[in-house]
Amino acid sequence: MSNAGVWVTGLGATTPLGVDVAGTWSAMRAGENGIGALTGDDWPESLPVRIAAPVLADPAASLPRVHARRLDRCEQMAIVAAKQAWADAGTPEVDPERVAVVIGTGIGGVLSLLGQNHVLETAGPRKVSPNTVPMLMANGPASWVSMELNARGGAHTPVSACASGAEAVAVGLDLIRAGRADVVVVGGAEASVHPFPITSFAQMRALSTENETPEKACRPFDATRSGFVLGEGAAVLVLERADHAKARGAKAHGAVLGAGISSSAVHITASDTDGQVRAINKAMADGGLQPSDIGHVHAHATSTPQGDLAEAQAIAKAVGTHPVVTATKSMTGHLLGASGALGAIVSVLALRDGVVPPTRNLQQLDPAIDLDVVTGSERRGEWGCALANSFGFGGHNVSLVFGPAV
Repeated sequence: MSNAGVWVTGLGATTPLGVDVAGTWSAMRAGENGIGALTGDDWPESLPVRIAAPVLADPAASLPRVHARRLDRCEQMAIVAAKQAWADAGTPEVDPERVAVVIGTGIGGVLSLLGQNHVLETAGPRKVSPNTVPMLMANGPASWVSMELNARGGAHTPVSACASGAEAVAVGLDLIRAGRADVVVVGGAEASVHPFPITSFAQMRALSTENETPEKACRPFDATRSGFVLGEGAAVLVLERADHAKARGAKAHGAVLGAGISSSAVHITASDTDGQVRAINKAMADGGLQPSDIGHVHAHATSTPQGDLAEAQAIAKAVGTHPVVTATKSMTGHLLGASGALGAIVSVLALRDGVVPPTRNLQQLDPAIDLDVVTGSERRGEWGCALANSFGFGGHNVSLVFGPAV
């Protein structure tokens, strides 16, 4: 097993706040809003939730028309973000057998599944697209990215609900440490803004129903928080063995120091503080860090009453109350399987630029939450190392720790 460090040499994203990482990061730092009302015939007034956070730009517009038609929307987003990240890494010349891809997703090609089922029911079986299976399968984003980049070292797909993107980073870290790859393209993609998934989440009482004020609907850690808002997007990082990156003169945004994964084994949907504490502790131990080393935490914080409180208690118990905390889902909504990868990017940028974005809409911190949450405007400082949390239905808990590239 290799003891070499793992650098982050490339970043890419398409989100409700920006068409790329630069645009997304600038909007986050300014505390901008990516959540809005859903309109049109596809969103009748009878639906319980009529707000979401779609990406700013149609990913199909960035791809050849014929190719885009054969892809689900989440596959399109994954390719767009991966191409950005690869270019940001300097388009490295690497033996294809030493390049792997790990792209997670919570649901996969649900838009294609639902869309083609509608075709079957309304137009008959002969009208169903022959591309349906490659479009709906959860491993589609990883597979298409591997073909786009000629990555032949393996294409992997963690499917661990809202922790999928973060688990992809953890798997990529392990692949490099194990000596199975020199470069791994990791991340997450999700596109499920559709009446059926939204109504399904609403039936669980997980979503905010504040349809009249979408810009205020998502407010993590606030005493009046009422549920999450569904978003879509993709986020991708290029991880690289540090000595390999140095040898080719690559720049580094930061380094992945460690990862911790636990399963709560308690409840299929409820958050579990103990399981989260175990994941955080594992991540710090894997990275050789002490709680005092963590200066910044990118919280999973979806804006659900129980979930935010469980995580706040986990952070305070495992790390303490000293870190500067932010919850960027207040701006992007919840990108499900892509959210952990976007959180990883935000953590890396926070350390690189010495800036932690604010948590939007936090007017009254829940008195049961004892954390230093950034509100109003960005917070500047030197944060040492950062912790990024991602937790998903099924009891999936993933924590990542990042530091400077040395």
